[in-house]
Amino acid sequence: MSQAQVSDDEIFGGHEGGKLSVAATRPITQARDLSIAYTPGVAKVSRAIAEDAALAKRYTWADRLVAVVSDGTAVLGLGDIGASASLPVMEGKSVLFKTFAGLDSIPLVLDTTDVDEIVETLVRLRPSFGAVNLEDVSAPRCFELEDKLKAALDCPVMHDDQHGTAIVVLAALRGANMVLERAIADQRVVISGAGAAGVACTRILQAAGVGDVTVLDSKGIIHSGRDGLNPIKEQLAETSNSSGLRGGLAEALAGADVFIGLSSSTIEESLLATMADDSIVFALSNPDPEVHPDVAARYASVVATGRSDFPNQINNVLAFPGVFKGALDSGARSITENMKLAAADAIASVAADKLAADHIVPSPLDPRVAPEVAAAVAKAAESDGVTA
Repeated sequence: MSQAQVSDDEIFGGHEGGKLSVAATRPITQARDLSIAYTPGVAKVSRAIAEDAALAKRYTWADRLVAVVSDGTAVLGLGDIGASASLPVMEGKSVLFKTFAGLDSIPLVLDTTDVDEIVETLVRLRPSFGAVNLEDVSAPRCFELEDKLKAALDCPVMHDDQHGTAIVVLAALRGANMVLERAIADQRVVISGAGAAGVACTRILQAAGVGDVTVLDSKGIIHSGRDGLNPIKEQLAETSNSSGLRGGLAEALAGADVFIGLSSSTIEESLLATMADDSIVFALSNPDPEVHPDVAARYASVVATGRSDFPNQINNVLAFPGVFKGALDSGARSITENMKLAAADAIASVAADKLAADHIVPSPLDPRVAPEVAAAVAKAAESDGVTA
């Protein structure tokens, strides 16, 4: 059943009362069980942790608990809708963590948009969790928030809207290039959108060896010397657009090999015709792609979207459950660039057995994905020396 066929009653019914509950891992059926789980037995465990804080990893759930954190400022395509309205999304994220990686997580929506207040809050809560998944925080604040949290906390921190998207985009691009028997290093990539996902995709593609990435925002191609760039876009101007292009989407797409849409803009069909032969189009805006997949397929050899009702869905659930599981399994203190690259390679490898133009990434429901990603991420964490 596609999203369009799901009724409002089904949707609201599926959220009524929330989507999460806390389940006990030890049954309490008699007085002896109670005295072990709570008083007086629990006091011995608390005293032991007070004497040796490292024991908390063994005797509490905190080391395996992911905090899913949002301030509600960039929720899905809804924008700044506030903390309370963002909570159903964060609950859903926790459901996905449990379903696909077996990880417990807790949604924390904060009624502040002040970066330093959010950092202070999470620093004070640090004994209660083992990792932070940032979600739906508006750009450019999300970059500052992630950087400050990574500096302040001794645990994995990842803004999924940035890095989860980037990991799956890279995996999909690897898959598309395997289908087309082309090298990623030889391609010119155009990214429409310089927000959280656009910036992260640019960085991971460059780290993966794409030599020519052109990024556009609402005012056109980001290039050196352009007025009005914020610090993040100034960095993009210095590291991207090696062809020195100026102008807008028409100038960027002419002769381009790959288009990645990460904004609400639309693409005229005539511009797709100017791209290189055997082009690749990832129209990832939801719910309305930058160009309809059927239209894109007239010109591109491989087409992907962010939707579940078309082939090649670029879905973050392919990445984040396994990334956090691998980080926590390995005792990683942070999530490195190599860990993200390893995750992308693992996702691409799972798709390899059925690789085709309409199957460049695995299904989000493929049970192999999270374990493969987790194993690859854990190995990369150990290689990078960020494990405990």
